[in-house]
Amino acid sequence: MTTLDSRVTTPVGSLAASREPRPSPPTTLIEVAGPSRPTKRVLLPRWLRKLYGPVALLLLWWSTSATGLLDPDLFPPPGAVVGATTDLIADGELFLHVWASIQRVLYGLLFGVLGGTVLAVLSGLTRIGEDLLDSTMQILKAVPNYALTPLLIMWMGIGEEPKILLIALGVGIAIYINTYSAIRGVDNALVEAATTLGASRAALIWHVILPGSLPGFLVGLRLALSGAWLSLIFAETINTTEGIGYLMTRAQNLLQSEVSVLILVIYAVIGMISYAFVRFLERRLLAWRPGFQGT
Repeated sequence: MTTLDSRVTTPVGSLAASREPRPSPPTTLIEVAGPSRPTKRVLLPRWLRKLYGPVALLLLWWSTSATGLLDPDLFPPPGAVVGATTDLIADGELFLHVWASIQRVLYGLLFGVLGGTVLAVLSGLTRIGEDLLDSTMQILKAVPNYALTPLLIMWMGIGEEPKILLIALGVGIAIYINTYSAIRGVDNALVEAATTLGASRAALIWHVILPGSLPGFLVGLRLALSGAWLSLIFAETINTTEGIGYLMTRAQNLLQSEVSVLILVIYAVIGMISYAFVRFLERRLLAWRPGFQGT
């Protein structure tokens, strides 16, 4: 009996020791993230890097002219264009014609943006305004601007009024189409949420609908700026002796190809400035709406 008890009896200390938790082996952390990429150093600002394309075109123009691939009688080299520019600046003609065109475009933009915005708001906010205005604006959109030139001359004469009106029509239609679409494209859930919170109609328009349609308005403004200068070409064919369009017509009649290329360069520079202006407005007015910036 004593022998059996000695075989089956386990000391209490050894049993407690066997039940103590054993220390777990150290955990090895595995790095799942990829290797960190070195930070790229930006040597040039973004606005300067956007000039790569135009500078490449200028270099291509210069190289093909220098190697004789371009016929100088059909497309003048950069040196001839620089010479024509210097002569027009020395005579004071370049500033006179460019300033006359800028004034017409500014007046056309002023009236076109105001008129197009007011009509778009009336048509976008009310069904009565849509029924009265939208069909007419769609018809005007389908009619080319230059087709209205003879009628404007008969109605308003050959002064500055038909030129400015022609530009204002092109601008106003672009503003109307994009702003109207943006107003009708505002998320209805936002409108319902504001109404549920007790917003008045004026507060709903001011704080929800107009901010929501602002991106579309800026798209229309970008198109309107380019359309204003396109309309200017037709507007300055109406019995004028000042303006870029007049300078282009005179260069065509006198076979001054270097002046014609200069005018194209002027239009390109003005287009880049207009684009930069709209981008500046987008960064300021749409800071609350961050979008995809590319990779």
